Amino acid sequence: MGVVRNIQIKLDVSEDDHSVLNETFEQFRHAAQHVADHGWDDNPHNITKTKNTLHHETYSDVRERLSLQSSLIQSARNLAATALGNCKDRIIDEGEKASRPEFKGTVVVYNGRTITYNDDHVSLATVDDRVTAEYVTPVNEDGTPFEDYWTDAWKKAEATLHKRDDTYYLHVAVKKNIDPADSSDNESENGVVLGVDLNVDGYVAVTSTGAFLGNADFLTHRRDEYERRRGNLQQTGTRSAHLTIKSIGSRFARWSADYLHRISKALVQEARENDCTAIAFENLTHIRKRISNASKFQQWAFRELQRHVDYKAEEYGIDVDDVAPAYTSQRCSHGECGFTHEDNREGDEFECLKCGKQLHSDYNAARNIGWRLVQHRLKSGAGRASSQVALKSGTVNANGQFRPTALRS
Repeated sequence: MGVVRNIQIKLDVSEDDHSVLNETFEQFRHAAQHVADHGWDDNPHNITKTKNTLHHETYSDVRERLSLQSSLIQSARNLAATALGNCKDRIIDEGEKASRPEFKGTVVVYNGRTITYNDDHVSLATVDDRVTAEYVTPVNEDGTPFEDYWTDAWKKAEATLHKRDDTYYLHVAVKKNIDPADSSDNESENGVVLGVDLNVDGYVAVTSTGAFLGNADFLTHRRDEYERRRGNLQQTGTRSAHLTIKSIGSRFARWSADYLHRISKALVQEARENDCTAIAFENLTHIRKRISNASKFQQWAFRELQRHVDYKAEEYGIDVDDVAPAYTSQRCSHGECGFTHEDNREGDEFECLKCGKQLHSDYNAARNIGWRLVQHRLKSGAGRASSQVALKSGTVNANGQFRPTALRS
């Protein structure tokens, strides 16, 4: 099974090479635009999206007009074909509006014939001679995607070159083959589930094993700071203020993505350390209803966090699933109790009115989310009759029976 990840890396490009790269950007744009214009039709059913057809009908014209080598022309054609296909599908299948693709001269797509990776630099095909540029990696790679994926274990494949604010960035796809045996535990009947509760305040994520990860209040605070500063700059209205808005927006986006990446990495690591074969979240639709007063940013953060966990867990053969978490914050997760009442929870404190069990309310909810997935799998006959929820010191099955770690099977 092949797993793909994407890494963005800054390039140190000599000023002498800027002009040839800029010309390559422009000619690549012309090539993609020519193919898109050729394949477009106001009748969506007549839009041409097949790569072979577009190749036969446009390659010679593009080759005569431009200095791009054939592999770059093919990459531009593929980019245009994908854009045309997306437009056609949106109009016909989804009933949405879509206009003819328009390309900007700030991207070039490279494949194995047009890019060569070396230990400390990359070689890129251009409209003239190849350009060599050194990688600019983070000073401290701990906890970043570079630590995980910029290694010999991952094969560097196709890439796209981007230009932003006179700086060049390479978005590299890295691939790794996973032995099917690595994910065979997913088919076992004794699957162990890690439940995860997400929050707009307090901790971002709390697991059924008692891991408290991230600071939702800090994340919101950073977002509010950014919005406040952006608002002040918008009132200024100068060109300098506009450029600063773009700059701080990019910095905040990178910071947010990195913050969520670190939390997702910790969640997957928690699942691995507890031999889990699945991670359970609340269904995003139900999250939006439960936290209807949450900002769009917080809802975006939940989606991004689950997306990060999904692709990171895939590498280790761990399932990611969601449940409809009705009453998970009110139900007692202790043993076979299961007593559910709205007065069981008050803020961060959970105390069962029936059995008296006291837990952190988010930890209790995480246990219930994991339990809900185990129950669902048991009822649906998903082949996990002995599935269990991972707890701090053992596991609990769908019937509420606890097994200490030493007895876990």
